[in-house]
Amino acid sequence: MKNCLLAAVFFVLCGTFVSAQNKIDKINITYGEEITDDKGKIIKIIGEANNKVYTLLLKGKSNYYLKIFDSKAMKQIANNEIIFPEVKDKDLEFEEIVLLNDKLYAIGSVYYRKEKKYTLVGIPVSESGVLSSDVITLFESTVANSSDKGAFYFRKSPDNRMLLIMHTALFEKEDAMKYEIKFFDETLKTAFSTEDKVAYDDNKKDYQFTISDFDVNYKDDIFLVVNEGYRDKKKKEKVEKVEVHIFKKDMNYKKEVVKIDIVDEEIINCKMLATSKNTIQLTGFYSSVRENGKANKELKGVYNMTINLANNKAENVKFNEFDYATKVKLLGERRAKKGKDVKPYYNIHTIIEKNDGGLIVLSEYQMIYVGQKQGIGPLGIQPITYTTNEMIVTCLKPDGSLEWSNVVAKEQSATVTVASFNLFGVGGGGSFNVAVGLSIPLAVMGKGPEYLSVIPIYRNGVLNILFNDNVKNKGVTDIEEIKALGNYNNAVPTLFVFDDKGNITRKDPEEVVKEELVIRPGVYNRKSDNEFIIYASRKSKDKLGRMILVD
Repeated sequence: MKNCLLAAVFFVLCGTFVSAQNKIDKINITYGEEITDDKGKIIKIIGEANNKVYTLLLKGKSNYYLKIFDSKAMKQIANNEIIFPEVKDKDLEFEEIVLLNDKLYAIGSVYYRKEKKYTLVGIPVSESGVLSSDVITLFESTVANSSDKGAFYFRKSPDNRMLLIMHTALFEKEDAMKYEIKFFDETLKTAFSTEDKVAYDDNKKDYQFTISDFDVNYKDDIFLVVNEGYRDKKKKEKVEKVEVHIFKKDMNYKKEVVKIDIVDEEIINCKMLATSKNTIQLTGFYSSVRENGKANKELKGVYNMTINLANNKAENVKFNEFDYATKVKLLGERRAKKGKDVKPYYNIHTIIEKNDGGLIVLSEYQMIYVGQKQGIGPLGIQPITYTTNEMIVTCLKPDGSLEWSNVVAKEQSATVTVASFNLFGVGGGGSFNVAVGLSIPLAVMGKGPEYLSVIPIYRNGVLNILFNDNVKNKGVTDIEEIKALGNYNNAVPTLFVFDDKGNITRKDPEEVVKEELVIRPGVYNRKSDNEFIIYASRKSKDKLGRMILVD
C-alpha cells in the first residue's frame, strides 16, 4: 500500500471520558472511551462524515479492519474486517481506503501474470462498514513483467471530493518509465485520464531519472514533475532538467509542459506543492558540483522554483545555501567553520504555504536500518529500526529566497520485527526512481514507528511543531544538550512555537502525569488549521481524541 499528537486537562463533554492529562499551553484535547475490544492498533484515521469517525485498524500481519466511532463521544460503534472478494479468481491485496465527499471506498490491487496486467479496483463501503458486492475497476495497467509492475500512488483533492491516482512502471527494454494518471469523482467515475512513457538515456554519466511528485490543486488541475540529471563529460558540467507536466481542467486537460534547465547544481530531491495562489512550488535539497562536473552529493541548501499557472512561466528560481547558524547546529562549529556541507540524511516531511505566499519547508533526519535476518526460510524474521531525529525548518519569502531557518532538536527511534520479505519494493531502483511513496509501510505501523516524527500546525501565520520527547528535555532547545527519546511509552508531548524571525519558544507539560497516554504523531487527521482527530495509547490502552490549538 502506497502514498501524523498530545494531552491536556479534560472535562466531560456529552459523556466523554475524563482523566488528568499532561497539560500544555495552547493545546486542548478530549478523549473518548478506552478501546478494549481487540489487540489491533489504529494505523490510519480515514476521516469524519455522517457524525462518524472512520479509522483503519491492523491486526496481526495483514488483517485490516474498519473501526467506526461516534463523532461526539468518540465511542466505538462498529468494527468490521475488510474482506475483499476475489477478482477473476485472484485475491486482492489491500492498497488504500478513502473517504470522498462522505462516501467510503476500499481499494485493492491484483497482478495477472499471464496478461501482464496490474489491476486496481474500488469497492463501496456502507456507513456501518460493510463492503458492497459492487467492484469498480479503476486501472488495468499493462506492464513489462511482475518485477517491474510498479506501484499505485494516491492523492485527494483539497476539498476531499476527488481522488487522484497514479500508476508508474519501468519498461527497461524501451528505455522508458510509464506513468498513468486518473482522476475520479465521488462515485469513482473517471473524470480524466492520461498515459505516457517518458524516455530516458542511461548511457550518460552519473545518470538519474526520477518521477518526483504529483499533485492536484483547488481548480482540479493536475501536475506531475520529472527530474533528469547527468554529467556532461566533455563540458565538465552537471546538467539537471526539471520537467513539469500540467493538465488544466479549463483546457480540457490538454497536456502542457514547462521545462527548467539547471547547470552546475545537483537536484537531490524535488517535492511539489500546488498552492492556493494558482502557482506550483517546487522545492528540495541541492548539492554543489566539482570542477569536473561531478556532484558532491551532500546538502548545500534548499532551492525553490515557482511556476505561474497564468502563463506557465518558471519564475523565482532560487538556490539558498544553509546559513552558518544552521550549519553549526547540524554539523558543529568546527565543521561549519570549514565550510562543510550537510550529510544527505534529510527528507522533506511537509511543505506549508504561508499566508504571504512564501513557504515553510520541514525536513527531517530519517534513517532506516535493516538488521540481520534471524531464522530460516518463510519463518525468518528481521529487525528494522526507524530513526527520526532533528528537523531543519526553512522559511522562504514569496520570491523563493531565504527568510530564516532553524533546527528542531529531537532524537527518536523505534525498532520493529517483521517477516523477512521486501517491504520496500516500490517503483524503480538504481538510476530510476519514483519518489512519491511513504517512507514507513502500513504493515509496520502500530508497532512503534507511529510514535515518531511530528505534527506541524500552521495557524494565523504561526508555525507550531508537536512531537513526543524525553521528559528530561524539558525546556531544552539546544541540539547539543538533547537526550534521546528512549522508551516511547514514557514519552511526553512538547510544542515548539516559532515567531516571525524563526526564534523558538518551547512549551512543555506543566506537570508530568505518569502512566499517561502517549500521542501518536504518525496517525492523525487534520480537520482544519487548528483542529485534529488524534490517536493516543500506552501499552494496551488506546483512545481516540480531538485536539484543538487555542489562540
